[in-house]
Amino acid sequence: MSKAELVEKVASEAGLTKADAERAVNAFVKVVASSLKAGEDVTMVGFGTFSTGERAARQGRNPQTGETITIAARKVVKFKPGKGLKDEVGG
Repeated sequence: MSKAELVEKVASEAGLTKADAERAVNAFVKVVASSLKAGEDVTMVGFGTFSTGERAARQGRNPQTGETITIAARKVVKFKPGKGLKDEVGG
């Protein structure tokens, strides 16, 4: 589903205009991103938890030259689905 399709479905489900739904979706993404950047987890009971983790530095290989390179450590975003979402999807 694309962002435009998500906005359209949110507008339909919530009885909002597409413009209001787009502002709501954009605000949600912005709040989640800024919270994760600040090191805070975002938990939505029944839906899931967004969190961050560390990916350690590791050795990789340049596929064009075969040269060994070091891939830097970095922060990654994780999502753990909640029970409600798992039950809804059937997993």
